[in-house]
Amino acid sequence: MWRADGRRRQFFVYIVSNNSMTLYTGVTNDLEVRVHAHKSGEGSEFTSRYHFDRLVYFEMYDLALDAIAREKQIKGMKRAKKIALVKAMNPTWKDLAEGWLPSA
Repeated sequence: MWRADGRRRQFFVYIVSNNSMTLYTGVTNDLEVRVHAHKSGEGSEFTSRYHFDRLVYFEMYDLALDAIAREKQIKGMKRAKKIALVKAMNPTWKDLAEGWLPSA
C-alpha cells in the first residue's frame, strides 16, 4: 500500500520509556509523529502522566493487522520479557528517535 506522498505505507509497533523505565507499547502508521506526540506530552492521560521521552524499541510491518497482532502480543508479555526485547535491540536504552525529531 502506498501513501499520497509516494512512500510505501508502513506500520510500527513501538515501545517508549522514561527515566524510571516505565514502558508503553503502541502501534502507529507514522512513528515520527507519534513519538513527537509522546515527547510533547500529548495523547492519552497515561502517556502524559508518565512523561515518555525515549523511543527504545520498534518493529516495522507492511500490514496493519500484523502490527496490531504484535502489539497485543507484546502487551501480553511480562515486564522482564519486554525488557529483554528492548535490550536485544537497544542494550543501552538510548533514544532511537534522537536526531530525527525536534527537541520537545
